[in-house]
Amino acid sequence: MNTTDSRPFIAVTMGDGAGVGPEVTVGALLDANAYRISRPIVIGDVHRLQLGAAALGARVEIVEISEVREAEFTPGRINVIDPHLLSEDLEWGKVSAEAGNAAYHYIRIACELGMRGEIQGICTAPLNKAALHEAGHVYPGHTELLAHFMGVDEVSMMLSTPKVKVIHVTTHIGLIDAIAKIEPGLVERTVRRGHEALVRAGNPQPKIGVCAINPHAGENGLFGYGEEEEKIIPALEVLQAEGINAVGPLPADTAFFLAGRGDYDLIVAMYHDQGHGPVKVLGIEAGVNITVGLPVIRTSVDHGTAFDIAGQGIVEVGSMIEALSQSVNLASIPVK
Repeated sequence: MNTTDSRPFIAVTMGDGAGVGPEVTVGALLDANAYRISRPIVIGDVHRLQLGAAALGARVEIVEISEVREAEFTPGRINVIDPHLLSEDLEWGKVSAEAGNAAYHYIRIACELGMRGEIQGICTAPLNKAALHEAGHVYPGHTELLAHFMGVDEVSMMLSTPKVKVIHVTTHIGLIDAIAKIEPGLVERTVRRGHEALVRAGNPQPKIGVCAINPHAGENGLFGYGEEEEKIIPALEVLQAEGINAVGPLPADTAFFLAGRGDYDLIVAMYHDQGHGPVKVLGIEAGVNITVGLPVIRTSVDHGTAFDIAGQGIVEVGSMIEALSQSVNLASIPVK
């Protein structure tokens, strides 16, 4: 191994084998930039990846390895750690416990490699929550699964598009529960995680816009019950006193417009749809989902398993290419 090679090792998980995961995984690793910037190891199923390559009409050598150090990084070759959990006749586009269980274990293996320091980033193709649950793994999604395997109590979801980045204070809970959960400590920790991720990615002084909870940021008490004053402003005062450029609370209906024109490097959304809606309008094709606060950075496509087009070779692979690129940008430098 070349000891001067600074390309990070990235574990690329195949996701749900019945969805578009095999296709976007192959498509991303055949991109001309993939091996120039990283040393990717796929955690997935060799046969399924071969089917994905065939669907794309791609010529590629898919090689099973048992550990990271066996990998060879040459264009046109894909290295795969395969736990052999999928049957060869798995049907495309259908929810199955088999595929859900396999996707769960691909994440487990990637997390174990990360915790051992064998890889410096994780890039995930989409899994299917219904399939995950059918397999008996009851987690809301990837984010919570990664936190579980890495022993982390609290992480944040960041969505990144070419125009806007957004980090969420709450994600996969109901709106009433989200409002109840928001408190100054959680807001402060979320902003810190976002700030740290942007600094790590090369922006030493990011400008962060923090959304309000209520319309028009409460309109001086006209809307809501003082949530901004109680839950958000105390956190901003602490952050600003430390020199973190966090501004708000901002009316959410204009915050994303301002970020889109370049006023803010990151927007802090208070709940799931407040952040996801604008991002998906602005750039789902190149959107990347980033889990912030893990020992190993994780990025993902910002789309689902797309069962309706799985196996047809028509999926757009740009989001997975961008997810791999963002993983490299946020990864630590390998020790050797």
